[in-house]
Amino acid sequence: MILRSDNICFAHDRRPTLFGIDARFLPGQFSVILGPNGAGKSTLLACLAALLKPDTGVVTLGDRAIAELSPEERAKAIGFLPQGGETHWAISADALVALGRYPYRNGFGLSAEDHVAISAAMAATNTSQFAKRPVTQLSGGECARVLMARVLAGEPQWILADEPLANLDPGHQLDMLGLLRAQADSGKGVIAVLHDLQQAVRFAEHVVLLHQGKVFAQGDVTSVITPENLAHVYGIDATLFKDEEGATQLLIKGKISP
Repeated sequence: MILRSDNICFAHDRRPTLFGIDARFLPGQFSVILGPNGAGKSTLLACLAALLKPDTGVVTLGDRAIAELSPEERAKAIGFLPQGGETHWAISADALVALGRYPYRNGFGLSAEDHVAISAAMAATNTSQFAKRPVTQLSGGECARVLMARVLAGEPQWILADEPLANLDPGHQLDMLGLLRAQADSGKGVIAVLHDLQQAVRFAEHVVLLHQGKVFAQGDVTSVITPENLAHVYGIDATLFKDEEGATQLLIKGKISP
């Protein structure tokens, strides 16, 4: 089912943040929301996940307004990975991942299906070895991967991740992006807020570029991430090129002088 926003506007404490956002996201596609600090990226993602209610406009999943779905329906449809997710309770990693199965719980305890989903999610995120460790004893990067496992354990149709590369070293960043890419390849819709333009060029299929709370451009990577758009939105001098393997790469030369 298509996830889309139609003319959504949102204000934080009467301070306008989003202005008439129209965006369309397809299942089976890795979409990335880009934009400088304060552009409204996280706010847009939270609206898409129904964590924030737009002041005007509507977010729909298929033919239904997402605000009309029950909490259980939304939890099964959309898995949300928050920015800088932290845990303050000393529960084991597998117990934290098990929280992703909450929408499926019937009665007490975990079912056989729950255990299978939890094990698969921890294997996919390479966190099985942390299963019985308290999450308060994990590093920031390890905890981020466990939180991603919690999202996957819920087997959502859509995965929305707000800055999923935060706290991850370069190797684990590539693992996380590869995991999200694999989820999209399996037919799920994936939307991630990223700051790393090079990684967006490498992994994304669809890009929504925000600027001052509005959609500046959206579409496939090479039509959105252009030298002209990056100069206007980020004030940087950048160029796209093909490497020796034929993959598109981005070179940022520096800031453009005012």
